[in-house]
Amino acid sequence: MRLLDWTQASARPSLTGRGVSLRLPRASDYPQWRELRETSRDFLTPWEPLWSEVELSRAAYRLRLKRYRRDARDRASYTFFVFDEAGAQLQGGLTLGRIQRGVAQSATLGYWMGVPFAGRGVMARAVEAVCIFAFEVERLHRIEAACLPKNERSTRLLEKSGFRLEGHLRDYLKIAGVWEDHHLYSLLIDDWAARARPGPTA
Repeated sequence: MRLLDWTQASARPSLTGRGVSLRLPRASDYPQWRELRETSRDFLTPWEPLWSEVELSRAAYRLRLKRYRRDARDRASYTFFVFDEAGAQLQGGLTLGRIQRGVAQSATLGYWMGVPFAGRGVMARAVEAVCIFAFEVERLHRIEAACLPKNERSTRLLEKSGFRLEGHLRDYLKIAGVWEDHHLYSLLIDDWAARARPGPTA
């Protein structure tokens, strides 16, 4: 049911999960991305860093694409857009970032969901697909995620995905212009392997 299409060693992965497909953003995605972010502005801004005045501009989007492609080429970070199974409807975004190799073999998970698709289990299925990629392709040992204690949706998502609460981080990130405490969650490869699930196909 899950298909991993590893297109090139140059790292342009596309992932298919249960009812979702994930791939790196493209220039042609801009109109749909801008519309979804604008529609979801009130829903997203309490949980994100302050949006700049040019946040949704095409020029800012082009700069993001350059960074995303460079990071993926270097296997330092992978930013995915989350689409429906057909790959047509943009629904959100997910990043497997701050990838550390060597003795750490770890990464940080971040995500956002468009308001029309929130509460439907879309992001849980996207996280599942990215965990397969992280643990079984990138061979990472640990994925971390931080969320605001008051963000109940994010807390439920992480716990449903098998992440465990590890601690409380003081003034960890500046969210909506204010330094905010966060809860730190983690998922280890052993935790992932212990979860009952069918194996991926390549």
